[in-house]
Amino acid sequence: MLSKNVQVFMGCDKGAHFADTMLFGAPFDSTTSYRPGARFGSAAIRQESYGIESYSPYQDRDLEDAHVIDLGDLELCFGDSQKALARIEQRTRHILARAKRPFMLGGEHLVTLGAVRAAAKQYPELHIIHFDAHADLRDDYLGAGLSHACVMRRCWELVGDGRIFQFGIRSGEKAEFEWGKGHVATRRFDFEGLEQTLEKLAGKPVYFTVDLDVLDPSAFPGTGTPEPGGVSFDALRRAVTLVCRQAKVVGCDVNELAPHYDQSGVSTITACKVVREMLLALE
Repeated sequence: MLSKNVQVFMGCDKGAHFADTMLFGAPFDSTTSYRPGARFGSAAIRQESYGIESYSPYQDRDLEDAHVIDLGDLELCFGDSQKALARIEQRTRHILARAKRPFMLGGEHLVTLGAVRAAAKQYPELHIIHFDAHADLRDDYLGAGLSHACVMRRCWELVGDGRIFQFGIRSGEKAEFEWGKGHVATRRFDFEGLEQTLEKLAGKPVYFTVDLDVLDPSAFPGTGTPEPGGVSFDALRRAVTLVCRQAKVVGCDVNELAPHYDQSGVSTITACKVVREMLLALE
């Protein structure tokens, strides 16, 4: 039974035995390089999920019929990235050991590294699909190798060349893009080529990470590092649905909502709808 003190994402209250997907939150933003606040993202998504319907007219499916349980937020050490990542890795490993799919709500993008560490151990042939405004391929940021600006570089160290596929990228140092040419596949600005990538990855284990700042700030201002020139909500909705339906997604996350930078609440509701569409497409 869920504790009465655990607020869950709308409709995600199935018993652990019946669940195929297990949600959990990673409220961490200690390496944020610009505006902090993503630690409040997972709680905001849960709370505001009740402002939308559990039914998706896009997919003609309802979360009330889905096999999902929300385990609540982890308690993470804000002052120690290694300890926070170890806790995330532990939770992800336990979920994978139960033959379930972990779905993490961030938090800043560094939290992805903890989940990928666990997934890469479980699935040695792991590939990563990455939606983001930022390349996140720096070797360090101000001397720190554990930063949300370095998360894909650290993931590359786990999975190797040709295993990371990036889409929507429109920001990064020149050195990141130059380094990336020989190690990862990067599609700038949009999702063109996604279908071909999914065909290439058919049957292979995929970790899917969505940084919500891939969206244009006009649609999603509530994030720590907004970047003009992003995709529309509908483009993102179609893309995440395609990945979740066609890829062998063994784990995924949605991150970088910083709700306090959008007092209208639109960014949080947008995040809720992205999560809803992903959960339904994974069924």
